Amino acid sequence: MNLDELASKYILKSERVFNDIRVFQGCKSIDDRSVREVIDEAKRYLEDAKFYLDRKRFETSLASVAYCEGLLDALRLLGLADFSW
Repeated sequence: MNLDELASKYILKSERVFNDIRVFQGCKSIDDRSVREVIDEAKRYLEDAKFYLDRKRFETSLASVAYCEGLLDALRLLGLADFSW
């Protein structure tokens, strides 16, 4: 799959989510354990990015690190983590 096909695939999936997303009403309590689970998931995406970079699968590496950054940005935007790029 070339880069434009890969980008199109991710765009279509994201558009589908925006069409189907449900927003829950009210404030949900988020504990430290849940935040750590998201951080651990971001770390796994980072490890995947390094793995694919070593194997010269640059597109997959880029997608993986983008997922990692997205999760971290979400935590920061929700006020659940503090860092700067």
